[in-house]
Amino acid sequence: MTAPTYVQSDPNAAAAPLRAESGVSGVSWAAIFAGALAAAALSLVLFILGIGLGLSSISVWSGRGADGDTVGLTAIIWLVVTQLASAGVGGYIAGRLRVRWQGVHTDEVYFRDTAHGFLSWSLATLIMAALMGSVAGSAITGTVKAAGSMAAGAATVVAGSAGAIGTAAANSDSGDSSSPMGYWIDSLFRQDAAAPAAPAAPAPAADASADPTATAAAPAAPVAAPAATPARRSNANSTQEVTRIFAQALQDGQLSEADARHVAYLVSERTGIPAEQAQQRVQQAFQQAQQKIEQAKQKAKEAAETARSVAAKTSLWLFVALLIGAFVGSFSATLGGRQRDAY
Repeated sequence: MTAPTYVQSDPNAAAAPLRAESGVSGVSWAAIFAGALAAAALSLVLFILGIGLGLSSISVWSGRGADGDTVGLTAIIWLVVTQLASAGVGGYIAGRLRVRWQGVHTDEVYFRDTAHGFLSWSLATLIMAALMGSVAGSAITGTVKAAGSMAAGAATVVAGSAGAIGTAAANSDSGDSSSPMGYWIDSLFRQDAAAPAAPAAPAPAADASADPTATAAAPAAPVAAPAATPARRSNANSTQEVTRIFAQALQDGQLSEADARHVAYLVSERTGIPAEQAQQRVQQAFQQAQQKIEQAKQKAKEAAETARSVAAKTSLWLFVALLIGAFVGSFSATLGGRQRDAY
């Protein structure tokens, strides 16, 4: 069995006896901090450069700049390159600046150098995580935050559409014409230009006793009775009532027959159109509102699925990049430590 090899404190004193290792810790924190600071600073510089290159490659105009897939692939490659460069520099500095260990086995030296590189990478990663609240950290986590916000908003639309409808109804009650329900309710009470106007009141007959010189007027011709149409009345509360009925019906998914007849009566009373035409208008408006809500739900689901996919891929590639950085930092520290012991 061959004897283990040891690192000599002085390469010129080859014949000097090997000394036992002292009880001093084998961790050189000064070298670890130096490597971590160098790695964090280089990561910051490279990330700012990547943001500048990324923004210069995209454009708000269609047909200009890179597409989304190209930008995403480039961002992943740049993230890996940033980890390779920063972790390599930080690990090498940590291994090169550590103290020389006296009388330590060669395998132990390699292990300590590897540990120094890993600790330097870990500290640099924590420093960058502490910067998440700053401008640089916001740029680093911008994609994840945007995806999370999109997913949260989409989930709110999908799960809380009934609450949104109720809020719209409340806004309509308070007179807010900009609420989403306002368009459908206003369309119900539109006046039909072709609808017959209310008959004018007949003029009062002249009083012959008041003027004795007045001659007897000829009897007026009989006036034909107008067609039976509902009297137009302006009821401001009808808009609020129909809004509440539609809001409840959209939550339930259907408009009951009793509510449909009542809404049609209010529409006919307000606009003067026949009851049959009012019922058709009510059903058409309710179906259009339902279709709009279903389209909004579908778009929200698609946005949530896209956000979930982007967030998942971003997390997985970030995990891979960090693993690569940990390996490169540890390996670079062994190279730096080997050169440290060679001089």
